[in-house]
Parts: sequence; structure tokens; C-alpha cells
Amino acid sequence: MPAVSKGDGMRGLAVFISDIRNCKSKEAEIKRINKELANIRSKFKGDKALDGYSKKKYVCKLLFIFLLGHDIDFGHMEAVNLLSSNRYTEKQIGYLFISVLVNSNSELIRLINNAIKNDLASRNPTFMGLALHCIANVGSREMAEAFAGEIPKILVAGDTMDSVKQSAALCLLRLYRTSPDLVPMGDWTSRVVHLLNDQHLGVVTAATSLITTLAQKNPEEFKTSVSLAVSRLSRIVTSASTDLQDYTYYFVPAPWLSVKLLRLLQCYPPPEDPAVRGRLTECLETILNKAQEPPKSKKVQHSNAKNAVLFEAISLIIHHDSEPNLLVRACNQLGQFLQHRETNLRYLALESMCTLASSEFSHEAVKTHIETVINALKTERDVSVRQRAVDLLYAMCDRSNAQQIVAEMLNYLETADYSIREEIVLKVAILAEKYAVDYTWYVDTILNLIRIAGDYVSEEVWYRVIQIVINRDDVQGYAAKTVFEALQAPACHENLVKVGGYILGEFGNLIAGDPRSSPLIQFNLLHSKFHLCSVPTRALLLSTYIKFVNLFPEIKTTIQDVLRSDSQLKNADVELQQRAVEYLRLSTIASTDILATVLEEMPPFPERESSILAKLKKKKGPGTVTDLEEIKKERTADMNGTAEPATELNTPSPPEDLLGLGVAPVTKPDPPAACPGTLLVDVFLDTASPVAPLAPGSDDNFASPDLASSEVVSEEPADTVHDADELFHKFVCKNNGVLFENQLLQIGLKSEFRQNLGRMFIFYGNKTSTQFLNFTPTVICSDDLQSSLNLQTKPVDPTVDGGAQVQQVVNIECVSDFMEAPILNIQFRYGGTFQNLSVKLPITLNKFFQPTEMSSQDFFQRWKQLSNPKQEVQNIFKAKHPMDAEITKAKIIGFGSALLEEVDPNPANFVGAGIIHTKTTQIGCLLRLEPNLQAQMYRLTLRTSKEAVSQRLCDLLSEQF
Repeated sequence: MPAVSKGDGMRGLAVFISDIRNCKSKEAEIKRINKELANIRSKFKGDKALDGYSKKKYVCKLLFIFLLGHDIDFGHMEAVNLLSSNRYTEKQIGYLFISVLVNSNSELIRLINNAIKNDLASRNPTFMGLALHCIANVGSREMAEAFAGEIPKILVAGDTMDSVKQSAALCLLRLYRTSPDLVPMGDWTSRVVHLLNDQHLGVVTAATSLITTLAQKNPEEFKTSVSLAVSRLSRIVTSASTDLQDYTYYFVPAPWLSVKLLRLLQCYPPPEDPAVRGRLTECLETILNKAQEPPKSKKVQHSNAKNAVLFEAISLIIHHDSEPNLLVRACNQLGQFLQHRETNLRYLALESMCTLASSEFSHEAVKTHIETVINALKTERDVSVRQRAVDLLYAMCDRSNAQQIVAEMLNYLETADYSIREEIVLKVAILAEKYAVDYTWYVDTILNLIRIAGDYVSEEVWYRVIQIVINRDDVQGYAAKTVFEALQAPACHENLVKVGGYILGEFGNLIAGDPRSSPLIQFNLLHSKFHLCSVPTRALLLSTYIKFVNLFPEIKTTIQDVLRSDSQLKNADVELQQRAVEYLRLSTIASTDILATVLEEMPPFPERESSILAKLKKKKGPGTVTDLEEIKKERTADMNGTAEPATELNTPSPPEDLLGLGVAPVTKPDPPAACPGTLLVDVFLDTASPVAPLAPGSDDNFASPDLASSEVVSEEPADTVHDADELFHKFVCKNNGVLFENQLLQIGLKSEFRQNLGRMFIFYGNKTSTQFLNFTPTVICSDDLQSSLNLQTKPVDPTVDGGAQVQQVVNIECVSDFMEAPILNIQFRYGGTFQNLSVKLPITLNKFFQPTEMSSQDFFQRWKQLSNPKQEVQNIFKAKHPMDAEITKAKIIGFGSALLEEVDPNPANFVGAGIIHTKTTQIGCLLRLEPNLQAQMYRLTLRTSKEAVSQRLCDLLSEQF
């Protein structure tokens, strides 16, 4: 770097900064800044030409003012002029100003590009470095278009200096990440691989970062990098710290380069060449051996660098999953970290061992650490480490230790953090089901689970218990006896009442012979809980009562008296009132034979994948389910298993249709219309009974066969928004369905809105058999939209297993009216290839509609009040769909407004009214839709108090017809 002359101190800048710091108030600071801006403006506009030093000083002042948060609207040309200076400090300030203040749409971009081209062609390494830094800092598409073809030439040129090569490699990496389609692959790709052999380790480090990113997208073009990376890694790990003095960090030779090389090797399978494979194995063994050596320094920097290389090496060993010796050694090394005093090391060790537990080579080695992991669960202070311990116990569980692990999880559940209780409940339920040899143990475990953490036992858990009990004749009597005893506790969780009500309604006759559990005692026990339960549970208990009428005719009169009471027949809840009326009538007029037929025992449920497992996959993704091979081996011993072949059991949803769309329903025997069985619908099924309604409060299948999309996302990462306008507009009048689908990914939505608040569940389904890595969905709002819409998203797990599904929750608050839709951007790695796609999220203004009923007089009175031309928007358009009156009514109601009957003098017209709720205001809206069947045209008129709202609603609704 050229020496800085004495005059470059810029005393004027130092004085100005000192003045700003000495200001006693914000007003004084603004006054001083305005004075300086006026002075700089006069200097730039003056007749006297400024020298380079003065320009640099004033441009520096402008830059400092901008960094203080003030807008700068002049001085850009002077900064561009500094680029043509031959003095380093002046050129540096010019590039700095441009990198910070000049945007890609500036009119000066052509002048800037010309100056950068001149510096790149100058062969002056200092000036070339400044130019490359500027390109990387700006990183715009325009920069990529101008220089993406030129930078590779500089990178592989033989006469380019090492420092420039480093800058060129990182600059090209930046351009590739922002505009990969503009970086051409060519002859330079094979030559850049050979930079891994460069003598300068700085060049190798920068080149490795570039090659790793390129190899993820184009693995075939860079597969020759594997042998070179192994060779370079071998030289590093076998060298003494004194051999690489400039790149040794606290006695660890080139740790950053080692980590990058190990990460590059994870883009490829194990090397096929025996010599390369043997050399890589030696490297990994050397790294594991060095981890056992006494530390050469007590400083934390030494251990951090050493462990960074070790953990990346273990990640590579796990990735290859082909060397049993290395996998066991890695497991033993991680086992030593489980009791390390550093919390971060304990966390990383548990996380890595979760992955090792899924390997057939290292599963047994992981199991040897079970006592240490259980102890961590009991004594660890950090909740995130305890959560990883739970994950590891789940991953290492098999038939030999299932009862021990489930017992420890249940013990921990009583004191577990609230944030992870639901996940532990799901895992206990899955393990108890999967590894149960004695079904009585399974029933005891689940009832204990409900007792300890009933609030966190989701519907899927108790649905699954009932499915299993119904499908297993040998456990039905024990289940009935156990739930009867559990219900005698003074305080029972509502989920226990649900399970007890259902099981006693089906199998209460199996324990009725015992005087302690006679029919009347069973009924009185359940009815004593009735008044404490929510409406859905009361509905289930009423269904149990009518079942008792069939099972126990001797208590028929008692049950009829309960059904006939005012609290039932005149219940404020329509569902409860209807059930009471219908059940009472059924018990009164139906003969014994008819009752026995209608209320017969529920048939066995069809075998399918556990809904609890499906929920856990959606919730967590990786590390929650033991490897698929193990699951296949143990299918035949699944609790719901019968003598049928294992291949027919627990069939998961086909990968082509993760959300259950467009799949022909499988017909099963019709359950009685008024029995508790109708409450058991598995919302995660790939098949659904066409006759079983959903339980109140249960999730609705978002089945919409018309939403299947064949749109294919380009595998090239890009910032393109996949509009899928047709799909987006279909969500204007509905809340559930498939938003996007291609050959890799399916995105489903389920949302609900009330006044100005909403919640959206986004389901991401991996349609392939390969994991998605680094899975990162991000909701992006423009600056204008951020002020109108508050969105809070919960993160999802970065790994999505093949065939699995993860869920993301988005909480929504409408602050004020808005016009745009947020963008959902999803990035992930699939098979070493980087994927990037964006879709519009269907959060539209009409979602915050609340329907309003109005009389004809009130409607037209309000219509006249909104007669200002700016309050009305009208659109006449051609019908895109058949003009069916019933469909039109459904769409207007789905749009959010109330459909007002007999208001318009013309009965063929449709009239609606509603109020849009935002945090700041409420906006009344009236609409009128006039169809012309003969001309196949519509005229839509909307009137609101805000012109922009009228226009937006009109645009949205016009697309629906």
C-alpha cells in the first residue's frame, strides 16, 4: 500500500467530527451538520476547481454525515471523480463513498463501471484490489452483468498477484451468490480448481470458499477438486505448527482452511480412488488423534480452533457413513465431550451423536453413553442442551432400552421447560408405541403421559391411543379397567376424560361384571366430569351415553333423564343441543335391534403411518425419527400390526402428494352417525374416510384437488418470484390449500383470521427421498408493507427428511390497509444443489373482513353516503368462469363480506357488506355485483371510505369471476 503523505491527515474532518461529538443536543448537531452541508455545497458549486485533497476531505465529511443517519443528495459526482485519481487515499475514499451511497439504479453507474474497468486493466495490484472490493461490496446485478465475465480471467491469469487472486475469488463468490445465472461456466472452472495447489494459503482459502459454493450447484464440473482438497488437507494436518507460521492460529495450522476443505469434501460421496480414499482416512484419523493430545495452550482460542477442525471432520465422517472404525472413534471422542465444562461443546457433542445414532455402524457405540445422557437431562442447566439430550435419547432408543428411556423422559417431563414439553410428549408417545412388547405397558405409559402433561398432549396422541386399543382385542379389557381407575381421581385432565369416554363407550361392557365398575357407576363417573369439560368433550360424552344405552339397557332411563334435562335440550351450543335431541329420540323410538346396529362397536381402523410420527416430522424434521431401514425392520412388530405382511403396514403418504390432495379416498365401514368414533379423524392421513366428520376443534384436511399445480421451479437459484397468480388468486376466497408445488417441494397453507389478527400455518413437504439441508424459509415484506402488516414467524428446523413435512407458524396483525402481498422466500440444498424460490403469500386485505348484516333501507342509505367519486371503484369485465349463481354466492361469502338477500331490486344482482378491521381504523365496505348472462359480463361496484381500499378490493374480487 502506498505511503500516506503528511497532508492526508484531513484535519478539517477531525475538527468536524470533534464538533459533532461535543454537541449537547440533537438540535445542535443538526444545526452543525446543516452548516457543514451548506459549506460543502458551496465549495462543490464554486468557480474555483478543487484539488484532490479537498474533494477527498469533503466527500469524507458527506460519508460521515450519511453514517449519522442524514440523507445525502449531492457529492456523488465528486466521489466518482476521485476514482480517476492516481493517489491511493483519494481513490480509496471514492470507492468507499460509492460502495455505501450509490445504488444500482444511479445514473452514474456507467461512469463508475468505466472507472472500475480502467483500474482492473491497470495491472496495478492496489488499484485492482480496490476495484474488486467495490464490486463485491455493491454486488448488484448490474455489477455482475458488467464484470462477471472479466473477473474469472483475472483469477486464473498467471501474472496476477496473490492478493489480487484472493480478492478476485471472493468477489466472484459474491457475484455468484447474488446473480448465479450471470456467472458463466467455462474453461476457467477447471483452472480455478488447481488454485487448491497454490503456494499462497490465502489464495487457497479464498478459492476453497468459491469452489465449495460452485460445487454445490455443479458437482460434476468440480469433482476433480476432491483429490486436490484431500492432498492439501493432508499436508496441513501432518505439518507442524512451525511449518505454516503465517497461517497458524494458536498452535493449530490453518484451521479456517482445514474447515473449508472438510466442508468442500462433504459435497461429494467418499472418493472412489483407493489411494485418495486411504489418504483421506489417514487425515481424519490424524485429526482424531490430535484431539486426544494434551493441549499446547490453555487459551480458549487454541481449543476453539482445534475443536472446529475436529467437529467438521466428524461431520465428514458422518456424511460418508462408510468407515465403521472412524464412526466408532468419532462417537467415543464425542462421548468425552458430553461431560466437558464448556456448554457449547456439550451441545455440539449431543447434536452430532444424534446423527451418529442413525448409522448402523455406530448405533451400538452411541448406546454405551446412555447413562451420561440421562444424567445430562437431569443436571444440565442450559435448556437447549437438555433438548439435545432428549433428541439423543430418542435417537438411540431401541427395544433393548425403550422402557428405561421412556421412564426417564416421563420423569423429566414433570420438571421440563414448557417450551419443549409438547415435543417430549410426542417422542414418548412414538417410542411407547413403536417399541411396546407388552400393550398394557403402552396403555399405562400414555395415561401417565396425560396425567403428567395433559395440556401438551395433542389430539393426535389420544387419537392414536384409541386407534391402537380398537385394533388390539387383547388390550381392550385392560384399557377399559385402567381408564376407569384413572377417572376416579378427583382432578382429571380433559384429555383423559376424552380417552375414558371413548374407551368406556366401546368396551365398558368388558368390566361391567365387577360390582365396583357396574354400568351405573361407569355412567355416574363420566357424568361427574361432564360440567367441567369443554364443548367438544361434552359432545363426545353424549355419544358415549347413547352407546351405554345399547351396552347397558338397565340404565337407559337414567341416561334418557340426563338427555331430557333442560341443560341439554335447551343448551346454548347448537352441537350439544342437536346431539341431545337426536340421541334422546333415537333411544326412544328405535328397537333394540336397530340400536344394536346403529351403535355397534367401531370397526378396526385401517393401518397407516402414525399421525404422531407425522406431526413430529413436521415439527422437527431431522434427528427425530430413527433411520428408515430400522423402521422397516421393525414394521412387523408394530403395535397395530397383525399377521399381514410388513410391507402392507403403516404405509406412509406417497411422496407425490404429501398433503393428501387428489388421492382417492379409501372407503371403510360407515361408523354410526352418533358415536364417539366420528370424532377420530386423522388429519395427517394420506386417505380420509368420506363419511367421518371432523371433531370440533380438530384440524381440517386442506384438500383442494383443483389446486394441484404442475409449475416447475427452475433449479437455478434466483430472486424470481413464482407468481403462480392463478393459485394466489384462488386463496382470496379460501384459507386452505396448496400454494405451490413442483417436483421437489409442496407448500400447503391453513389459515384463520379474526378482525385484525390472523394465524397462518405453512406446511413444507419434501416430495423426494433425499434430505433438504439448510432449509430456510423467510417472509419478506417491502418497507411500505412492514408499516402496515406485522408478521411474526417461528423458525423451522434446517433439515427436512425425505418424505417428511415441517410446519411454520406465522402470526399476523393488520396495522393499516395495505396493497401488496408478502413474499415467502425458501432456500435449501437438495443433493448438493442450491435451490432458491419465492412465492407470494396470500395475505390480502379482504382477509380482515368481518361480515355485516344490513337491511335494504340501511344499505342504500349508507350507499348514498359513500357517493364521493373517490370512494367508488367500478369494473366491468368478461366472465372467466361459468356464471353459476351458487358459486358466485359462495365466493362473495368466502371473500369475507355478508351476502345480503332481497336488498337489490334486481334479484339477479348480488349485494354484500362488511367492515375491514385494522389496528388503527375500521373501514366499512359495500359491494354490488351485477351479472349479465347474455353478454357473459359482470359489473362490480365497490364503495368504501378510502379510494385505495376500494381499488384493491375491486381488483381482488374481479379475479374471482
